[in-house]
Amino acid sequence: MTHPSEQQPVAPRGPYETPPPAAGRRPHPIVATPAGSAAARTKLQQTVPPVNTNAMPPAPRGVSRADARKPRAVRRARLRLVRLDPWSVTKVTFLLSIAFGVMCAVAVFLIFSIMGASGLWDNVNSTIQNLVNKKDAFDIKEYVGMSRVMGITLLITAINVVLLTALATLGAFIYNMAASLLGGLEVTLAEDLP
Repeated sequence: MTHPSEQQPVAPRGPYETPPPAAGRRPHPIVATPAGSAAARTKLQQTVPPVNTNAMPPAPRGVSRADARKPRAVRRARLRLVRLDPWSVTKVTFLLSIAFGVMCAVAVFLIFSIMGASGLWDNVNSTIQNLVNKKDAFDIKEYVGMSRVMGITLLITAINVVLLTALATLGAFIYNMAASLLGGLEVTLAEDLP
């Protein structure tokens, strides 16, 4: 009998490979011989057919107009969403609310900068000065300055992160309880088959 380390492994066939032609010969059974003999290795090499590694997948056939008009076969699956993992909902909501907070802070900064560059604050100051008829100079930036607006924006986004994360986690728990009673959301998925 041959030793397992002396046998050569045979590569598995791929999905598009065709078996090699047999050419009318059958592999001969392996005869038990002393381990390590050259006759055993030669006999083993003769019985293992070569693997065709250069086989190409079949070329796709051209799509004719008749094939294009045929309705495609569609496989449908009806699935139910019966449980949401509260921890994963918490993590995803936390990250999305942080991203939303950063987006809001950048948007407020850009809008406030554009309003300042367009001369809006000077027009507001002159309009209020004309309405009040005071000789004292009025500056709206004392009340609505960039630092104050950005501070309020960051405070609101921090509160928003905490509230959205807590509400989404609570919503996951409530959904899990409702799904255990009612069965959960039912979704129909479709896959086009070739």
